[in-house]
Formats: sequence, C-alpha cells, structure tokens
Amino acid sequence: MIRFYFFFFWYFNIFPFSIADYVYFENSSSNPYLIRRIEELNKTANGNVEAKVVCFYRRRDISNSLIMLADKHAKEVEEESETTIEVDLTDKQKHQLKHRELFLSRQYESLPATHIRGKCSVALLNETESVLSYLEKEDTFFYSLVYDPSLKTLLADKGEIRVGPRYQADVPDMLAEGELDDREQAKLEVKVWDPDSPLTDRQIDQFLVVARAVGTFARALDCSSSVRQPSLHMSAAAASRDITLFHAMDTLHKHNYDLSSAISVLVPLGGPVLCRDEMEEWSASEASLFEEALEKYGKDFNDIRQDFLPWKSLTSIIEYYYMWKTTDRYVQQKRLKAAEAESKLKQVYIPTYMHRFTCSVFSSLAPQSHQWYSWGPPNMQCRLCASCWIYWKKYGGLKMPTQTDDDKLSSSQPTEESHVRTHMSRQATQGTPVRNTGSPKSAVKTRQAFFLHTTCWTKLARQVCKNTLRLRQAARRPFVPINCAAIKAEFVVDSNSKSLYVHMCVSSAAKSLNVPAGFVSALSALFYCSCCLVYVSQSSIDAVLGADAWYSKMSHAGSSYCELY
Repeated sequence: MIRFYFFFFWYFNIFPFSIADYVYFENSSSNPYLIRRIEELNKTANGNVEAKVVCFYRRRDISNSLIMLADKHAKEVEEESETTIEVDLTDKQKHQLKHRELFLSRQYESLPATHIRGKCSVALLNETESVLSYLEKEDTFFYSLVYDPSLKTLLADKGEIRVGPRYQADVPDMLAEGELDDREQAKLEVKVWDPDSPLTDRQIDQFLVVARAVGTFARALDCSSSVRQPSLHMSAAAASRDITLFHAMDTLHKHNYDLSSAISVLVPLGGPVLCRDEMEEWSASEASLFEEALEKYGKDFNDIRQDFLPWKSLTSIIEYYYMWKTTDRYVQQKRLKAAEAESKLKQVYIPTYMHRFTCSVFSSLAPQSHQWYSWGPPNMQCRLCASCWIYWKKYGGLKMPTQTDDDKLSSSQPTEESHVRTHMSRQATQGTPVRNTGSPKSAVKTRQAFFLHTTCWTKLARQVCKNTLRLRQAARRPFVPINCAAIKAEFVVDSNSKSLYVHMCVSSAAKSLNVPAGFVSALSALFYCSCCLVYVSQSSIDAVLGADAWYSKMSHAGSSYCELY
C-alpha cells in the first residue's frame, strides 16, 4: 500500500507541503515567484486551503538606497570577520549570487495553497561557510538582514552566529603563589553567598522556614494581600516564592551567618518584612492585557510595553513573563493551543508546476529552444528560452549579467548622466514581463514619435514682433491666448519711422539663420514699401534671389505661401 501511494504521488507530480517549509508562490504568470515560509495551513468555509506565510523579499523588491546599504553592511561584516573563507568569484558568479540573497520581514499574509509552485531552502548567512555552497545547490537562498516594508528600513537579524575570539572571553593566566592580583576589585563581581559558612544545611533550612512563616504572617496583616490571596493556603504559597527565599539568604549573608541577628532583621519593630515579586504586584486587568499582547506580538516585549503596558518597565514585563510561565493559567493555555494545533492541517498535497524541461539550452544566448517566453517591456521584444525562463521565475534575474545591472548601482553621485542611465535601467528592468507563446509580434503597439519643425518665417516673426509677442511671458501663461490682431497691427507702421527698425530686426533675425545678404536686402525692401500685412510668395523671392540653393531647401520644407506676422 505504501508503494502504491508513493508511485501515485510520483506519477502525477503531487508533493506534500508542510508547516515551516520554504516554498515558491506564484502571484503572476510573468513575474518571479514569491518566496514564503508556511506558518499555518487553514481550511476556509468553502473548503479551500489558505496558507499563512512569512514574507521574504528579493533585492529587486527594495530600493536602490537600501541595496547600497546592504552591500555596505556585507562589506563591513566581511572585513571584521576573521573566519570568512576567501573565494575568488567570477563576474557571472557574483551576478548570480545576488539572486540568492533575500531579506526577511516580520510581515504575514494569507495566500491560496493552490498557488504553491515548489519547495526551496532559505538559511541565515553563515560566515564560516563558502558562498559557493549557495550557488552549487539549486533552490537555495540566504539572508542576513531584516526588511521592514512599512518603514523602508533594513536591520541586522537577531539570530547572529557569534563565532571567533571577538565573542569569546579572555581567560587570564593563573597567578603564581605569592603573586599579587593587580585587578581593580571594585570592577569585579560581589559574593552573595558563601558555601563554606559555619552553618549546617539543617540550620539554613530551618531559617528559610522561619522566613516563609514571617512572609505568610505579613500577608495576613496587609489589606491588599488579603484581597488578592483570601485563603491561608494561597498566602503560604505566595510566601514560599523565590523572592522570599532570596531575601532571607541575602539577609543571612549580610549578617555573617548569625541566625539571631538575621531573624531580628526579618521582624523589625515596624512589623514583619513583606517581599513581593511581579506576580503579586500585577493586577488581574494588567495580567489580561499582558496575555492579549502576548497573543498579538509574541515575545516582542518592546512592542508589548509600547502598545499595552506603557506604565510598566521592560524589566518588570520580562520578569513577569517568566513567572507567568510557571502558573496553571499558562499550562491551560498551552494545552488549548496544543489541542487546536492538532485539529489544524499539518500538510497539504499540491501538484507541482515545476516541469522538467528536456531543452538542451542552458544560456540566455541560446540560438534555439522548444518554447520561447516574452520578457521585459513589450517594446523591447525580448525572448527567453525555457531554461532561462525557469531561472527567471525562481531567482528573479537573468543568468548572465547585463549592462543595465552594472549601471543600476554604478555610482552614488547624482550626476545628469547617472540620472539618465537610472531612468533607462528602470524602464528596462522594472517592466512587467508578458508571457506570449504564440506570435512573435508584441501585444502592445509602439507609439510613433514626432517633432515640431519651425519654419523660417516663424523664426523671423519672433524677432520682428518682440514688443507685442512676448514669448517668455506667453510661455508662463499657456492657457491665455495670444492676441494675433495686435501682432498684425505692429506692421501697420509709418514707412519713415519704421523702415530702419524693420531692416535691423530682419537683419538680426536672418543673421542667426545664416540667410544670404541678398535675401535680407530684398525682404527689408518689401517691408519698407508695405503698410499692412505682407504676403510674400515664392515667385517674388525667386525674382530677387534667382535659383539660390539655400532658398530651394527652404521652399521644399515650407508651403507655397508663407504668412508673416
């Protein structure tokens, strides 16, 4: 029977996925797979299975500034580490190693289990291991930093492997007989208990019983303790906690293990000494808030203090947590969670989508493949073979380094050239790839480019009518129409007063356009004789200039008649 099930799952490509597995999720047919860790498997009301997962992010998912920060952190760790194995990597290996780096996050999300596409392996970066070990194994990734998607920050993971002399204690040499100890005694530890005391174990136990009795009597006299522990049994149990025993042993040590003087300190003139720990100091409402916060944040005590118990110190919260784990309430909750976990799904069987291609193509420069996939922006019309497509889906990049990858982080200096390269690389790398196994034609039409060609007459008009046609002011007010009547009226001038001005304007405008001198004289004469709007035809200018080569080019680009404003 076992062999039959194994053959059934193998034949139909059905594999189990369990809690704590690192898996590929597909959210788009063209984007790379998402890498997630399964935390829970829950069945919905309609019978479908959803997976609660922890999110991992690739280098392509975070900003360039954070990538530079991550590279700087990796370089600093490599320089400080004394156990790092030096390996010479080629450009291709360095390029592919970037695809294996991930960034852990504390973000959770729920995804349909049917979107799982396979298993992978993610591990914390080991400084004592060669980086080639991650490249030699398929579907293997590593991480060393934690990414916060909401704050856009990177932090070092708390789980750090502390290896090397930097994290080890330096044991000094043993002092010879008669040699003085030159260490500062004030900076050393303080002895709080002497096992070689003159008291026997029986005498010490009797003193501790007296301390518990004093603590029980003190709780009977205290009004607040009478409310919290209404019975004698509860008061005696509270008096037997570690806080009472530690106080008794500390008192005995401070009085040089003299029982009579130590007992007199336990019962001073004002009444018996009452010692309380955090379990007694906290009220029932505060305990409920703590349990609610622990359910939401786990053992993140900073968030618990910030959002639920701001009036408590961090030390108090941590101390209460470890005391709370010894109570019956914690044991009951642990049993309920265990029973709930038993009822939840442990694993789910999903058919794999990671087909084993028989293609012999192993390079993005392959001349042929049994199937091609459209990749990148549609206007670039890039294609990937089947093997490179699988690499793109798994690792989120191409096998071979490209020029855009080098230009993306080539310089941190904000130059104009770098801005242009960054903009072009964004268009090339951040475009959504589109899967297209049919026609090689792109599904999106390319827009036609155009440019505005200004005629010679328009350029002359800008120079002649400067007083009326104020180009800078008009450009600042694009929605205000230009008064064409006022521009036309500027040419209706007295010939005696405007002839020299017109000739200077035409000359200055024509000089910037490299207009022949004969054409300038003829055009000035035409303006001089006219008192209204002037229409200049090709035939009249041909009579002045003849078959001039310059005008032949201008007349070919312009119209038959040019209206001059």
